[in-house]
Amino acid sequence: MNLEHLISTFIVLWAVIDPIGTVPVFLAVTRNYDSAERKRIARIAVGTAFLILMFFIFVGEILLNYLGVPLLAFQVSGGIILFIFALSMIFGESKPEEEVRIVKNGDETAVFPLATPSIAGPGAIMAVVLLTDNSQHSFINQLITVCVLLAVLLCQLFLLKKSDVLHKYLGDAGASVISRVMGLILAAVASTNVLSGIKQYFEL
Repeated sequence: MNLEHLISTFIVLWAVIDPIGTVPVFLAVTRNYDSAERKRIARIAVGTAFLILMFFIFVGEILLNYLGVPLLAFQVSGGIILFIFALSMIFGESKPEEEVRIVKNGDETAVFPLATPSIAGPGAIMAVVLLTDNSQHSFINQLITVCVLLAVLLCQLFLLKKSDVLHKYLGDAGASVISRVMGLILAAVASTNVLSGIKQYFEL
């Protein structure tokens, strides 16, 4: 894995996990807790999200093979879903707006909506399966992808622990803007996945 691909992997995982966009959600979930309890909730949320994503890294492709779904078909469909997900980030409710609304419905736990769908959402699950495709990536590359994922999640944990300070400077509006920019980047990545899958499928 060259430096360009490493950076690309980091950007994709950062875009789909959107660590900054999770901060307002975290603040809403933990508004009635003290600092120590907030840090504990942050650790549980990030740890649970890591386990969910690792499960799909190891089992996702096996399930597809069992169902007889070729990885190229999954790449195209996954790219389309990621593109729709990106459009919802750009034009619809941003991650902070949508998931803070979920919190207000009463589901205030570290697992939901923090670990999933805020951190390990459908976009993140789709991305990790595509980025660890056995037919396109060697074991070393897959291991590096896991390390990049871990780095992004550690950044997420740091941001959650410093959420008060970050939110003071960004506010909900700032987090929303960053979330939409990430959506634009993700849309470009998703389009590339679709075009690449079609090209390989039809051997163009």
